[in-house]
Order: sequence, then C-alpha cells, then structure tokens
Amino acid sequence: MLKSSRPLLALALAALLAACSSTPLGEGAGGAPVETRSPTPVTESSGAGAASSGTSQSQVASVDLSRSAAAEEDRAQSSQPKQRIVYFDFDSFVIRDEFKPMIDEWARWMVAYPNRKIVVEGHTDERGGREYNLALGQKRAEAVVKSLELLGAKPGQLEAVSFGKERPAVEGHDEAAWAKNRRAELKDR
Repeated sequence: MLKSSRPLLALALAALLAACSSTPLGEGAGGAPVETRSPTPVTESSGAGAASSGTSQSQVASVDLSRSAAAEEDRAQSSQPKQRIVYFDFDSFVIRDEFKPMIDEWARWMVAYPNRKIVVEGHTDERGGREYNLALGQKRAEAVVKSLELLGAKPGQLEAVSFGKERPAVEGHDEAAWAKNRRAELKDR
C-alpha cells in the first residue's frame, strides 16, 4: 500500500507546484497588475482614514501596567489569610485538626494568586540536640508545604526552611513557652 501511494503523492505535489508557478508575481487574477498602496498617516485634525502630511497619531490607548500591578498587589495583601502559625505537639510533625481550616484557606489564596510565594519556617522548642531539632523543624515545614500542595498550591510557590530551636517565639523553660515554640510560620517571600 505504501509503494502504490508514493506515485500519487509525487503527482499531487507536481500539480501543486505547477499551479503555483503559473501566476507570475505582481499580477492578480486575469493578468491584471496588483495595486500596491502605502499606508497614509492619520493625524488628530484629519480624522481616521484621511490623508495628511502631518505626523501620525496612534489611536491605541496606553495601559499603565504599574497601576494594574499595584492594584493586584493590594488585592492579594488585603485578602491574604491573617492566621500564619501552625502549632505542633511535642516531638511531632503531624498537623493537628484545628489547623486544617487555616491551611485550606491559605491554599485557596495561593490558587487565587499563583504569582505569590510563601516560605514556611519550621521551629522547635529548646529540648533536644541542634541537629535533631533542625530535622524536626524541616519535617514540620514540609508537612505544611505538602498539605498546601495537595490542596492546589503550586510547588514553585512554596519553600520549606527549618530554624530548629534557634529562633524561639517565647523565652522560657516551661511547657507554656515550649508549646509556643513548636510551630511552623507562613511568611511572604
């Protein structure tokens, strides 16, 4: 079947080329010369379509993109969720049920504003070694990031960072202080 269609294809291609070469350039249908025109400038006083020897004036309205970007930034800022901290239980990176609505709200906001970026900072209390707490803080940040991604946020919008026990929110050596330090914070990037 392939061999029998080759001559037909070659014949069709030859006919197409012959049809294209039969009309010389510069001639229209029936051998009449093709008329070429240069655009005439439009000026304010002459109106659209009138010829004039003045400078040409564009009829296209300009758009101020900086104002549009500023308005978009204002909308994004004003609609951004207010709650930014997820607290965790001791030695855990499981997101508690009470923070799931907050993460859902952040995910909806990130879907609505795909150009916005967030960094999720993971923190721990002072108990435990430095390396262990850095790893636990990273797991907490990544748990929040993964939840946001599962709810529609794009991976390029999010970054997970751990500070371990290096940046406590509250100074103190009791359960009340430790509970405030076991957290993940969502911050603009």
